[in-house]
Amino acid sequence: MKKLIEERPYAKPEAAARRLLEICREVEPVQDGRLHIEKINYPFLFRDKGTAAEYKAGLDLLVDRKILFLHESGTYVRIMDVAPNDILNSNGGAS
Repeated sequence: MKKLIEERPYAKPEAAARRLLEICREVEPVQDGRLHIEKINYPFLFRDKGTAAEYKAGLDLLVDRKILFLHESGTYVRIMDVAPNDILNSNGGAS
């Protein structure tokens, strides 16, 4: 039987979070290690063709696990000090 809907690469929050973290590491930080949010969401939404829901789920996962700090204004994030192997392995993260 043929699938009518193709699977989305960022449908799982862990996959979206991994991609967002990759994008964060590609972006040149500005003052105090800040990464402007538009430099993260634009590539994810338009280059990678992720959806807003996938973006939000991935970002929320990174913030909840304290991998990213999201400023209360929502204008920038910072990557917290986390070992690369510990990134998404806590709380049952994907392999």
